[in-house]
Amino acid sequence: MKISRSPFSEGTEDLGGRHIYLAIVAIGFFFLLLTQLWYLQIIRGSEFRTLSESNRTRVQDILPPRGLILDRHDRILVDNHPSFELMAIREDISDIKTLAGRLSALLSLPLVEVYESLEATRNKPAFKPAAILSGLSRERLVAFETHRYELPGLFIQDKPQRKYLHERLASHVIGYMSQVSQAQLEDSKYRSHRIGDMVGRCGIEQRWESYLKGHRGRRLVEVDASGRVLKVIKQVNPTPGHNIHLTLDPRLQRTAKAALGDQAGAVVALDPRNGTVLAMASTPTFNQNDFVPGISPDKWKQLINNPLHPLENRALSGQYPPGSTFKIIAAAAALEAGLITPETTFTCTGGLLLGDRTFRCWRKGGHGKVDLHRALVGSCDVYFYELGLRLGVDRLAEYSRAFGLGRPTGVCLAGEKPGLVPTRAWKKKRFGDRWHKGETLSVVIGQGYNLATPIQMALVTAAISNGGRVFIPQLVKKITDSEGRVVKSFKPMLVRRLDLRPETLNFIMRCLAGVVNEPRGTGRRARLEGISVGGKTGTSQVVARSRTEETNNELPYKYRDHAWFVAFAPVESPRIAVAVVVEHGGHGGKAAAPIARQVLQAFFYPDEPLMTAAAAIEQPTGE
Repeated sequence: MKISRSPFSEGTEDLGGRHIYLAIVAIGFFFLLLTQLWYLQIIRGSEFRTLSESNRTRVQDILPPRGLILDRHDRILVDNHPSFELMAIREDISDIKTLAGRLSALLSLPLVEVYESLEATRNKPAFKPAAILSGLSRERLVAFETHRYELPGLFIQDKPQRKYLHERLASHVIGYMSQVSQAQLEDSKYRSHRIGDMVGRCGIEQRWESYLKGHRGRRLVEVDASGRVLKVIKQVNPTPGHNIHLTLDPRLQRTAKAALGDQAGAVVALDPRNGTVLAMASTPTFNQNDFVPGISPDKWKQLINNPLHPLENRALSGQYPPGSTFKIIAAAAALEAGLITPETTFTCTGGLLLGDRTFRCWRKGGHGKVDLHRALVGSCDVYFYELGLRLGVDRLAEYSRAFGLGRPTGVCLAGEKPGLVPTRAWKKKRFGDRWHKGETLSVVIGQGYNLATPIQMALVTAAISNGGRVFIPQLVKKITDSEGRVVKSFKPMLVRRLDLRPETLNFIMRCLAGVVNEPRGTGRRARLEGISVGGKTGTSQVVARSRTEETNNELPYKYRDHAWFVAFAPVESPRIAVAVVVEHGGHGGKAAAPIARQVLQAFFYPDEPLMTAAAAIEQPTGE
């Protein structure tokens, strides 16, 4: 039997197949839609919620006040004062040119300057605030706040600014501030800092940055579509930085700086009983306040191109031959080694012949027959040449290191230099040559390869006067929080006791008292009425020259001798030790001793007016 088909049956079968394909496509599209929704809501949901929320709220930093720096009497040396920065959020600024024009007219600033500041924000994340103008005056602050709703994307941020109350006083000790560098931001020590933050660059500001900086606060604010603040939703206040209390005596510091005047040099004053630093002056100096708003290119060039290097802290990094101040160590070494007694004499005829060379004494006619006391009082070179031949350079080096030479003292400031204590082995390694006896004669009177810093020589003087104790110089007395509670306190740190007999120390102290108080003493210009002062002069050659050249006052500045003087007082119970160096100052007794005298006067007579260097006792001096 033949079955007939409907003419529509074949088309219906085809239509059913198409329905299946359409259903598969629809299901696939729906699956893709669900996948995309899952990706947007689950995987990137928090990101988009943050972006959405940022259209309504913003987090603003609140910068903490930096800790104060105070002197030994708890009087403020470094403070903060209110300052304001104009900040911009790039994504809220639709038209930079229009905004720059409005801001320029409103704040009376050059249009180009404002436009360039706004343009610079393109190099920073669009959603992060960037400073475009610092140190707003009160007039400009009022003008901005009055019209701030006309300036989308801009807001004011409080930024406490550093204020150095005594310009150029202890600049090298305290240090200065500048913006944190990119290299520092990559250092773990600066992980809490951000672009635009100010950090200490040297001195106390740098060394104690982690204590001084404090911790920033946060403010959550509601903004409108243009980024203008409508209200504060939540605020976490910043934590102020800790305060640093120094051991510096401001009167002594001011006196040392004034006494040095325009000369390049340094003064260090210590309390020999515990190693605390009473004064540390280096000249020429600089004005720290120049760095606060950002130092101008012209001023920076003047500083770095100055041949006297005003940014260098000569008290710590100035390395000079110590001259005859080194005879203190040589005398102690010879006595302790049993090579001489105080009564041992040598005859000085003005020089000592060694081989085919005559090593001269500073006194052309010689000192005649002298014992150790007279040799120190009159600073006889020939006497110490004889000691050098008996001691040898390696034994001199041993005692030099015991006194603290040849290594940093450990004071809590960066940039300290170690000086140099030469030995036979050192010369062999450095120059590949053996040591010569004539080099020992130079070293024993503080010349030749010998190098020391002012703070090292202050420690040597303190150790002689305090019974042989060597301390780490202490600059910070304590650290307190903003409420005055002690966070950290510091005690004297004794490094070692010199293995010197009391009779050796007492004898040398009597000799040094003679340097200042006896008629033939080379340090008479350091005498102080009513106070027994002990000291030692030193003159270190910069270049070798003949006798006629030595007396020529017309020598170029760079070829003149460096002048040294070290002192302690009172001799019977020392409370202060001082080291002074004047670069190219000439004789120590003439150039450096009067400076030490002014510092001692300020210490012992704080209520009396200071004498000038010109008023120093006019007595004939040697070195």
